[in-house]
Amino acid sequence: MAVADNRDVPGRQSMTGFSRTIVESILDNVVWLILFVIVTAFCLFIPGYAQVGIFFNIIEQATFVGILSVGLSIAIIAGQIDLSIESTMALAAMLTATLVSTGELGWGWAPTPIWLVIPGTLAVALTLGALVGLVNAFLVVKLKINAFIATLATYIFLRGAVVAFNGGGAVFGLPQSLRSIAVTRLGGIPMLAWLTIAIFLVFSFILTKTPFGRYLYLVGGNPVAPFRAGIAVKRIAAWSFVLSSVLAAFAGWLLAARTSGATPNLGLGMLFEAFAAVVIGGVSLKGGVGRLSGVFAGVLLLSAIRTAINLLSMPPQYTQMIQGALVLSAMLLDALKTDVRARYL
Repeated sequence: MAVADNRDVPGRQSMTGFSRTIVESILDNVVWLILFVIVTAFCLFIPGYAQVGIFFNIIEQATFVGILSVGLSIAIIAGQIDLSIESTMALAAMLTATLVSTGELGWGWAPTPIWLVIPGTLAVALTLGALVGLVNAFLVVKLKINAFIATLATYIFLRGAVVAFNGGGAVFGLPQSLRSIAVTRLGGIPMLAWLTIAIFLVFSFILTKTPFGRYLYLVGGNPVAPFRAGIAVKRIAAWSFVLSSVLAAFAGWLLAARTSGATPNLGLGMLFEAFAAVVIGGVSLKGGVGRLSGVFAGVLLLSAIRTAINLLSMPPQYTQMIQGALVLSAMLLDALKTDVRARYL
């Protein structure tokens, strides 16, 4: 049986294996090139930008949107979508803060020894995330409700739950043992920066080096073929929702520790930032395509731009305008990459 090559496809042009590798590498890492060019320009033209402390701050500020972006990427790669991540993060933060706060609205939980407050509150937050993910999976996978509609409903419900949790009040006064996870530095680098990098590395490994990761791409790209091959498509889709929500809850736990509390509007707007980072990073909304390395670059790019705007004392609305322009540019770039792959790869 003859093997088809580029010459068998109308409109395609032949390319050697080495050239194909070079082109693929450029397409997969173009966002890193864009990040390098923009950060270099900022260093040259914005006073005070070219400092080691600024670069660490960029990574630290990217923590919460970055973790949300990892979960959102997993869901999208699997051919799904999860709009509830922001609300899940906010509710996890509110629950964490209320559980251990010694303020008026807090429950004042103080385990003995006190270091148990970290694993205890983390377990509660992650359990909440897992429950939300299971609900989303049930709605989408079992009841076959459109993922956009189902997770939008969950988003709205959970946002209401955040406000109703303490009657719309803010909770502050977390113990220092919990706050330490967000203010500690290792080797001069904020702990939050280390955690962000670790999350991206761990889930990059899972997506690229494990059977589960390969199944996610297969299911997202074409769910019919994996089903015929005996892959549990519904289970993979369900796990994508659970992982997305668990990561969102973890981000909420960290956010409560970072702010030493929680407010009803905590994290408002981070969903859109996560979407922007995912799209800029090259994850296709059609499913089955994308790498977390590109998403990490997208998160850093947004954080770098936000830092530049702060240093220039520009109005904050410019951040949203630039993010919108970046998302549109990313979609155009994605269309261009798709065309290049169709023609040459």
